[in-house]
Amino acid sequence: MLFTTIEFILFFLLVLTTIVTIKHKKFQHLFLLFASYFFFYYTSNYLIVLLIFSTLLDFYAGQEIWKTKNISHKKIIFSISLIGNLGLLGFFKYADFGISQINTVGNSLGIDPIPFLNLALPIGISFYTFQTISYTADIYRGKLEPSKSLREFALFVSFFPQLVAGPIVRAKDFLPQLREKMENFSSKNLALISIHDRNLKLGITIMAFGFLKKMFFADNIAPIANDIFANSLNATSLEIWLGTIAFSFQIYGDFSGYSDIAIGAALILGFKFPLNFNKPYFAKSPSDFWKRWHISLSSWLRDYLYIPLGGNKKSSIRTYSNLFAVMILGGLWHGAAINFIVWGTLHGLYLVLHKSLKIIFPKQSQNFFFKTKLGKIISISITQYFILLAWIPFRLQEIDGMFYSMSKFIIVDFQILEVIEFILGHKFNVLILVLFIIIHFISFRNRNIVEKISKFNLKTWFIVIIIITTSIIFFYNGNPEDFIYFRF
Repeated sequence: MLFTTIEFILFFLLVLTTIVTIKHKKFQHLFLLFASYFFFYYTSNYLIVLLIFSTLLDFYAGQEIWKTKNISHKKIIFSISLIGNLGLLGFFKYADFGISQINTVGNSLGIDPIPFLNLALPIGISFYTFQTISYTADIYRGKLEPSKSLREFALFVSFFPQLVAGPIVRAKDFLPQLREKMENFSSKNLALISIHDRNLKLGITIMAFGFLKKMFFADNIAPIANDIFANSLNATSLEIWLGTIAFSFQIYGDFSGYSDIAIGAALILGFKFPLNFNKPYFAKSPSDFWKRWHISLSSWLRDYLYIPLGGNKKSSIRTYSNLFAVMILGGLWHGAAINFIVWGTLHGLYLVLHKSLKIIFPKQSQNFFFKTKLGKIISISITQYFILLAWIPFRLQEIDGMFYSMSKFIIVDFQILEVIEFILGHKFNVLILVLFIIIHFISFRNRNIVEKISKFNLKTWFIVIIIITTSIIFFYNGNPEDFIYFRF
């Protein structure tokens, strides 16, 4: 069930209406769980059994890890949880990739190829798997008490706003909110969900901007990147630059738009999700970019992979190895393909280079020049050059087209006529791209612009929402595009 369809709007209104109307805490809990399972079943049909399997596995594993005092027993149970979760993820997501690599070697040895399994990738499996792993890992570390009931844990795993594409929510952040609402609220408190309620107004504003990013901007910018990269081997440098910039804002609008809709929908229901994007194209370094882009994933990789590997507490070589390994695995998390390995490798190299420069020149990062406007512009420009370069392998799976496009991006041929002709043929799409870049800059200069809009008086706020809605309807082509991160 795509967020950008009328089906989701009707579904969400039905959920909200039911919760506001029936003020019984146990019913609300069960209803949200049922609605979440229905949402997932509507999207994935029988693959819901994988979600249920992960839920049951980690609920009982968490209970056993917490109860046992034997360290070896804890490790065994935690290992079973990891093997079960990562085994499912690996089988459905990477089996055919592994077979293709085996067949490549087998062909050189004259061995008959293994047939591909052609498995359907369960939507959301990468997200809910990481979510349940963080739950058992935190219990294993003694940082979290296990969920009080299977019903409570099942809702944490399956809560529909963030189920299929994040943000990746931690149990320590979600379960206390759930317990507060389902154990302590009265019908009087629940009645506060109205048009004047702060959560409702802010949630609608966040959702509106999410729909705007996806349906008005990302889907209208997509034709630029699609048309250029469809014939990348014949593209000029300036066309590759235009296509890369277009894709960078397309994926930003697409994914941050989804996150905004999820965060807004959850907030309307009374749940606060963490920020998932924070002006990533104004990052001043590779590490700063990963503090701003897909924050829930980057923080997950830091807490459950980078730090357990030793983080930066060991030698410099070990730190570099950890950074490099984490980013390659982060690339593989996005998909079982060479292009994602290249993308992860590039980001690993960026982080290693940035870390090594900070060690070699420890005082330069505090240099006054980098605090000036010119210094910040230079830092942002250099960082974004390399971020854009890395988006090329993310976008292109074909090896020839990928490396050709990267070479054209680095070594500019200055053939202008072709890109001018392309722009003239895509005037509307390019205008939307330029407008998105301008708005991105304005939102960077004016912090918390969405929150400020939500604080407008009701009449002014309503006019803003109507303008956003009208813009979407007027420029929407009627064919909902899948969110890019549904593929991962």
